[in-house]
Amino acid sequence: MENTSNNAANRQVFEVAHSAWTGWAGLRGKRRRNKDFTYGSQWGDTVTDAGGRRCSEYRRLQESGHEPLTNNVIRRLVRSVVGRFRSGIDGGTDIINELDSRALEEFLISGCCLQRVDVGGRVENLNPNRFFSNVMEDVHCRDCKIAGYLHNLNVGQLIKMLAGGDRNRARRIREVYSQMELPGVRGRSVGDDAEGGGDFFTAADGLARAIEVWTLEMQEVVECHDRALGELYVADTCRMADIDAENARRRSAGIAEIDARWGIEETWHCRWFAPDGHCLAHYASPYGHRSHPFVIKLYPLTDGEVHSFVEDIIDQQKYINRLITLIDHVMGASAKGVLLFPDTALPEGFTWNDLKRIWRSTDGILPYAEGCCSNLPQQIASNNTNIGAYELLSLQMRLVEEISGMGSVLQGNAAGTRQGAQLYERQVENATIALADIFETFNTFRHLRDAKLRTAAPQV
Repeated sequence: MENTSNNAANRQVFEVAHSAWTGWAGLRGKRRRNKDFTYGSQWGDTVTDAGGRRCSEYRRLQESGHEPLTNNVIRRLVRSVVGRFRSGIDGGTDIINELDSRALEEFLISGCCLQRVDVGGRVENLNPNRFFSNVMEDVHCRDCKIAGYLHNLNVGQLIKMLAGGDRNRARRIREVYSQMELPGVRGRSVGDDAEGGGDFFTAADGLARAIEVWTLEMQEVVECHDRALGELYVADTCRMADIDAENARRRSAGIAEIDARWGIEETWHCRWFAPDGHCLAHYASPYGHRSHPFVIKLYPLTDGEVHSFVEDIIDQQKYINRLITLIDHVMGASAKGVLLFPDTALPEGFTWNDLKRIWRSTDGILPYAEGCCSNLPQQIASNNTNIGAYELLSLQMRLVEEISGMGSVLQGNAAGTRQGAQLYERQVENATIALADIFETFNTFRHLRDAKLRTAAPQV
């Protein structure tokens, strides 16, 4: 691991990395909205009220006298897809299967699959809020030129990762962060959103921000053919003197020499930056695959656009919530067993509280003065809830199933008593076709991850 100074080339890479992170702002915003809808916060969209003010749908509805209600069908659909995936997992370790299940959940919400594969076989899921890259249009992300991740670490962890056992380098890293004011620890409870308060330059919860940036660069190399061993490999130009010395030894021993020629190769380089742009470390890819450690899959990447499974059913979810809120409001505003009692018919010695007490009792006798008025006491019970809202609600629930591809059989609903097991399995198989593209895309991501995992170890 090579320590580098804060020169102009590193500064340019730092600025490109910040620009790439800014380019993911739209995707981060869509992910935030999709995540809110998935986990039940479904009244947060900004709207304009009658006075022309911009406010949330929740606030506008409350100010109009209604209580916003939520019937979260998106969460059930996401759980059903993840459950269908887990029931079909064949092999693999429990740790990897759990990571993949959570990665699939993220994939359904944001359309992004991101994992990191390090030397030693360590795999971890990455948060799209802290990942960035250049704009990509290839479905396999082979047009990736820059990729990076924002780390939240304490200074001790950062030194352990980057110092490489060099005490002087550790001291320089500590000096860089000692000149920066770290954010204070905010009061966050377990289970809260962990991303609040952070940005490209600042980490949350009093931690230090470290920015890992991988760039694809052109580099001079020596292409070697060892005729004695029958091997082809690529070496750095600094090894040319060693190759010449080895060839001289082989000539004297009568052994076939190493054919070496100059060439140009695309290589991945990693830089670690402090928030002020200071380059903490710079090194070439140490992995056997000679690439970055990230595994990336964005869906569907048509013209570079990302659209998730959850995004397709948000409109239906919003309409379901509106219908439920409307039904609740109509039921609350309808007259239910109201008693019309003429005030001239109140018997002598009775109060209105006496009448309410008798009216509530199951065997009460309600007296009234018959000859004092022409109108007798009567009860009013209206049924104004049958306004077509139930039919619309049923329609929206069916639309959710059709748009998402998650029919009742895939959601685990019970089959009819007259339906055989073979027919039910056939229905499940046919229904799964609607989700085949999502599952196959995610399985492709897993295959890419496994291939990178097999080649992550450095070449000896």
